[in-house]
Amino acid sequence: MQRIEMTSDLSFSRLVHGLWRLDDWNQSKEDTLALIEHNLERGITTFDHADIYGSYTCEGLFGEALNLKPSLREEMELVTKCGIVLPSEQRPQHKTHHYNTSKEHIIKSVENSLQNLQTDYIDTLLIHRPDPFMNGTEVAEAFTKLKEEGKVRYFGVSNFKDHQWNMLQSFLPFDLITNQLELSAYNLENFEDGTLNLCQEKRVAPMAWSPLAGGDVFHSDSEKAVRLRDTLTKVQQEVGAKGLDQVLYAWLLNHPANIMPIIGSGKTKRIDAAIDALDIKLDHDQWFEVLQSSMGHDVP
Repeated sequence: MQRIEMTSDLSFSRLVHGLWRLDDWNQSKEDTLALIEHNLERGITTFDHADIYGSYTCEGLFGEALNLKPSLREEMELVTKCGIVLPSEQRPQHKTHHYNTSKEHIIKSVENSLQNLQTDYIDTLLIHRPDPFMNGTEVAEAFTKLKEEGKVRYFGVSNFKDHQWNMLQSFLPFDLITNQLELSAYNLENFEDGTLNLCQEKRVAPMAWSPLAGGDVFHSDSEKAVRLRDTLTKVQQEVGAKGLDQVLYAWLLNHPANIMPIIGSGKTKRIDAAIDALDIKLDHDQWFEVLQSSMGHDVP
């Protein structure tokens, strides 16, 4: 498995396993442990979480499984996110859906994540969404405290545009190391608005959530989905891929920005298919065919 160097002493697996649906998989902690071990055996060592996933339950489910074999913690990198507040039975004090990036909230969220994941440290903490009420000084104070205490090694963001990235970075005494973005052949916003360009400018490898566009490419009858599906099918046949999902992963993996797709499935066959996509090479013609079919027109 290819690895992406995030810092001098931290690297991520090129493919990341996302746990946002762990609660929906309805599996035992033994089954979750087996899934974790399968990922590690195949070279996927980076696991993506957020405090809110599964209405604040997924981190705990993962932690219960990891506690069955605590030694595995040293073989993996744990990423989690905070900053979104959701009303939930797990958080009865939450009255509304909003963002909170205050120093107090960030630190409390990390303490909860550490407890739920049953670990002493988080490898990378991300601010989940840009907060229009963000106080950069407070975020910096929270990050610095957590780093000095050894509770979080590194920090990043998720869904940040370039001006939001630059604003937060200006307050920090150390570099943000990643931006988790919606990136897929179906959703091109971050390709088109300069967000991905900023990642390359800063030499920051982005993580890609929803790399398969939530299944829209496979199931939607929209003109765009049908058009893109036809092109993906053509490319699939040309490169010998086993499915359209592999072409979608390969389209991201072949981009020079070192995009790290997040696999959101609990099925080992789907995970293995994504791993196989690492070996699929698209030439310029094929890559731009996919791009132009998504755009619905030729490049200028």
